[in-house]
Amino acid sequence: MSKLNEAINSRYIEAANRMRPKNARRRIVAYVESYDDVFFWRTVLNAMEDKERYFEVMLPTRSRLARGKKSALMALVEGNHMGRDMIACVDADYDYLLQGVTATSKLILENPYVFHSYVYAIENYQCYAESLHQVCVMITLNDHAVFNFERFFKTYSEIIYPLFVWSIWMYRKGWHGEFSLSDFCQVVETGRFDISHPQGVLEHLRRKVKRKMETLKKRFPKGEEEWQATSDDLRRLGVKPEETYLYIQGHHLSDTVVVPLLTKVCNRLRLEREDEIHRTAVHRTQMYNELSCYENSISDVRTSLKRNTGYMGCEQFKLLQEDIRNYLDAQ
Repeated sequence: MSKLNEAINSRYIEAANRMRPKNARRRIVAYVESYDDVFFWRTVLNAMEDKERYFEVMLPTRSRLARGKKSALMALVEGNHMGRDMIACVDADYDYLLQGVTATSKLILENPYVFHSYVYAIENYQCYAESLHQVCVMITLNDHAVFNFERFFKTYSEIIYPLFVWSIWMYRKGWHGEFSLSDFCQVVETGRFDISHPQGVLEHLRRKVKRKMETLKKRFPKGEEEWQATSDDLRRLGVKPEETYLYIQGHHLSDTVVVPLLTKVCNRLRLEREDEIHRTAVHRTQMYNELSCYENSISDVRTSLKRNTGYMGCEQFKLLQEDIRNYLDAQ
């Protein structure tokens, strides 16, 4: 038997649940991929708990440090560990959009006890554009909107969408070695830019995407012929061109686009608040006290982004919740 947490499987949990007093709540174990996933999936599952059931979010193993989807899924699913009282919760990656082309994709789509994020990863949820101003307020305690995150990521997404369709098409064909996820990420990087003039970086990005598209069209004419059909299928799966950023690699989005952007915006907001303290302080002692109080109250970008839950109203998150509710209703 696999050395899973407590060497348990769904039948073990079901038996343990039956042995509890009648008024005790049913325990459902939810395995996740890594430490960073625990808080996200706890946020998802909180709303599903009631007087009859509760979830316990766990990592896949204690005996070894292996993490990730294959560790969480293959040991559980292939060993028939999952069931009514044991589920696996994973990032969708590209697997949702591949629609069963690979073994892992097929597993995620067909197993009733596997739940995926719909967007690429939890980082994409944390970078949800409509929530980023709130993150800035959390970090700087300054509610001045100095950057339009929603407009920026809408335009960013619409620019990269045509190349994203190519990426999915090539992965579905098994040709990702010719245009890998890393290759795609390199093209869609924004690099440094002035938050006062984001249009410049977007136009540069548009040119990069266009050049790569022209190269791919020459090398893979079949892809150009099938591009529209792939695009139509992605739209059927809920991918909107203006939300493409939710489906690209989450770490890349966070590390190379969102965190640098938030850092620039928050630095400006901090300076605004500090200037205000300097201007309004009656005397030097008050100014130093106010500045010290302010510095002790603000947060750092990465920590605040990980704590962001402003994505809970987006459609993809609602689909995820609906999947879990349907599983619970079927019990």
